[in-house]
Amino acid sequence: MHRHFNGLKTAALFGAIWAVLLLVGGLLASALRSPAVLLVFVVLGLGTSAYGYWRSDTLAIRAMRARPVSEAEQPALHRIVRELSTTARQPMPRLFVSPTMAPNAFATGRNPENAAVCCTEGILQMLDERELRGVLGHELMHVYNRDILTSSVAGALAGVITSVAQFGLFLGGGRDEDSRSNPFAILLLSLAAPLAASVIQLAISRTREYDADEDGAKLTGDPLALASALRKLEMGTRQLPLPPERELVNASHMMIANPFRAGQGVARLFSTHPPMAERIARLEALAGYRR
Repeated sequence: MHRHFNGLKTAALFGAIWAVLLLVGGLLASALRSPAVLLVFVVLGLGTSAYGYWRSDTLAIRAMRARPVSEAEQPALHRIVRELSTTARQPMPRLFVSPTMAPNAFATGRNPENAAVCCTEGILQMLDERELRGVLGHELMHVYNRDILTSSVAGALAGVITSVAQFGLFLGGGRDEDSRSNPFAILLLSLAAPLAASVIQLAISRTREYDADEDGAKLTGDPLALASALRKLEMGTRQLPLPPERELVNASHMMIANPFRAGQGVARLFSTHPPMAERIARLEALAGYRR
């Protein structure tokens, strides 16, 4: 079995995004008479992300127009999630169904005690029970691995970098001749830093997807069930993509499959999800599958 060291990759990517923040912050601080101004951007960025993290379940559920479902309405969904939660020795999350035929699922919540799992009507109709179990194992591991916290911190850092860089554009264009900083360097870094931060943030999201795939497969004991589900989801999301509304875009990184039309080539750098083919190959390797 291959070992992909997803946790180590996530830590390395966080190190990279911190390095970008320190680089752009250090350069701008040297150009300011009062470096404390940069703290304003830090506080605003962290405050906004903290609000999003604290209300992640409410915001995502609202974006998908989902409603809570009882065990009488969705007995299989409740049974599978209860079994997996019991196996993981974690509390039972709240269950929701979104009234869209676009096949997808996501889990959200700041911790297992405040978690919610949402499936669309499309995915419930598309997958058989074994495949649905694989998907739900993946989603529960996002909660148990605290991936909402991870994505919130990454988003906060990327947001702070973007805000500081925008201030750098203003600063770089209006420095006086006594400044010891190079205006051209400030402008260049202010343009490049947000791009680098976004790419790193999205790489963190993709790494956490790999981790949820592997940990979810171990929770269910059936990697090939999730691999089969991902094959169906790749076709289903291609045929029925979600509209790129702002609220849905903000929640898309939580979903098991990219809900929008996938890009090609360089566009993959800006995708919240890794390629389905690679995810499926890793799951098959985990199961020792040979074609």
